[in-house]
Amino acid sequence: MKSEALDPVVEQAIDWMVRLRSGRVDVRTEDAFQNWLNAAPGHAHTWQQLQSRLGEPYDIVRRAPSALREPLLQPTHGRRDVLRGLVGVGLLGGGLWLAARSDSGQTLLADLHTGTGERRNLTLADGSRLSLNAGSAVDLDFSAGQRLLRLRRGALVVQVATDPSRPFIVRTEQGDARALGTRFLVERQDESTRVVVLEHSVRVSLPTGSQLDLQEGQSAVLHAARIERLDSDQRFRADWQEGQLSVLDEPLDAVIEALRPYRRGLLRLDPQIRNLRVQGVFPLDDSDRALNALAETLPLKIERYGPWLTLIRPRG
Repeated sequence: MKSEALDPVVEQAIDWMVRLRSGRVDVRTEDAFQNWLNAAPGHAHTWQQLQSRLGEPYDIVRRAPSALREPLLQPTHGRRDVLRGLVGVGLLGGGLWLAARSDSGQTLLADLHTGTGERRNLTLADGSRLSLNAGSAVDLDFSAGQRLLRLRRGALVVQVATDPSRPFIVRTEQGDARALGTRFLVERQDESTRVVVLEHSVRVSLPTGSQLDLQEGQSAVLHAARIERLDSDQRFRADWQEGQLSVLDEPLDAVIEALRPYRRGLLRLDPQIRNLRVQGVFPLDDSDRALNALAETLPLKIERYGPWLTLIRPRG
């Protein structure tokens, strides 16, 4: 999870763009928008950047025939619908198209996503209960024959509602985790996917056809061409639901990666100390306290340059 979630200010600016260009703007909406612009210097700057990148495509849409224009400019549609609509009619330039395919773009376009430091708990249409870790993105595909969640980034825990006629599957680039009446965790990593069974059982499989059934307390990592069964109990990895990061003898690099979705700005770790071993329980909702705790127990120092840059270097 090295890529950071889209800045909430950017998301707010996109929301305002959709509302203001819907053709249904009253004085109250205009006043609210002006208050948002004045609330922080970064708001106006972000708004100007967005206008320079998306303003012209939106203006083209406004001049298009009503059959095309109305579906794209309805204020009730989500950002995902609007931006995908622009992509569909070829109105996004090459740079924006590439941005839409980036991690941040996938987060923006996802059906469900969380920002920096944000966790979400929600109930899906079938009654299943879904928890999203910070910096996560999920697409939903529920039909008469299946219930499919595509985890684009981050991590989730799902308590699956019983429905014998529709299997429940969480899919990533590496493969599938199919619920067999269960509660389980799925976590995207750089080149793999971790699956941890919290209750009952799960069947994991690869596109090649390889599969493995996991029972409660068991876990595995899905790689491109193999399934790696993990011997140790990994259920502690769901502790983020309680705002805690539990670490049992892992490299410092993995700990910093887990903190990134909970911290704004850039967090840089010196390669010399990335393999230092760490164990302990750290607060996710106070990343400064977590970093201070690491500095107290390991030979490293934390250098902060405002809210935008934090360097973690060897001590001495």
